[in-house]
Amino acid sequence: MSAIAVLGAGSWGTTLADLLARKAESVRLWAYEPEVVEAINRTHENPFFLPGFALAPSLMACADACEAVTGAETIVSVSPSHAVRAVVRQVANAVAPGTLVVSATKGIESETLALMSAIFAECLPLARFAALSGPSFALEVCQGQPTAVVAAALDLETSRNAQRIFATSTFRVYSGRDVVGVELAGALKNVIAIAAGILEGLGLGHNPRAALITRGLAEITRLGLAMGADPLTFAGLAGMGDLVLTTTGSLSRNRALGIALAGGQTLEEYRASHRSVAEGADTSRAGVALGRRMGVELPIVEKVSEVLFSGKSPREAVTELMGRELKSEQWR
Repeated sequence: MSAIAVLGAGSWGTTLADLLARKAESVRLWAYEPEVVEAINRTHENPFFLPGFALAPSLMACADACEAVTGAETIVSVSPSHAVRAVVRQVANAVAPGTLVVSATKGIESETLALMSAIFAECLPLARFAALSGPSFALEVCQGQPTAVVAAALDLETSRNAQRIFATSTFRVYSGRDVVGVELAGALKNVIAIAAGILEGLGLGHNPRAALITRGLAEITRLGLAMGADPLTFAGLAGMGDLVLTTTGSLSRNRALGIALAGGQTLEEYRASHRSVAEGADTSRAGVALGRRMGVELPIVEKVSEVLFSGKSPREAVTELMGRELKSEQWR
């Protein structure tokens, strides 16, 4: 039985830890919040981030991240993007060379504009890295609903190792090698989901939503190609698949944030009343900066950032997007 550590006990981290524990793996789940550790070990439930779902009895929660990773052959990183670097630095001395690290975080580091793969390459250069992403609401995975995702690594064998570790009869994992494309798509789709929620909150219909999803995918693809990603990635599970799910599904935290913004709430007000992180908010600013660095135009991402951080009204943002200079649909 292999030892696995999961870092981050939000809804997705808890779900993946439970999935792995039910495969008869030895799983230690690190939680930042002491009350989460206590609840999981005492009641086998995470009432703060995954209420009402009974976790595998063998799953053990830890308050010490180093304790969780010591001796682990695989580490699953599911901390919010803004915390990943600090967590990795905390555990770096306890991670053995050659350990498989699977990142399930969908975000961009705000200060450096680094993807999670770059953070791990810097902080754990001797680890083997894979990115896990795709259309996967935590609650539906817990319910055993059929789900398909992709595990991408530069080395195909590493990708296949991650694939084998996570695959179950209801959680199908495809292998891939486009780490940048998978990570970038997983991060930026959250920004487009906020925009989708804004449309929903404004009472707009199917036409604008279809246009948003299509043009949002075009923006993600443009930036991905500029960063060396494979264009086919954006038509796959981590691209179109996750984008459709997050922009249309009622379980999407980022879509819910957009609805709240359209209803007049500020980002600060929304965050004050929600414990879970909507990654798309900070990713919108990072996406704008990354687009400018790469010389790529991202009008939807820019307008979402302006609504979140510059006080622009959601309806004005929609009007400005529709009033942009007329262009060809194809950018190449």
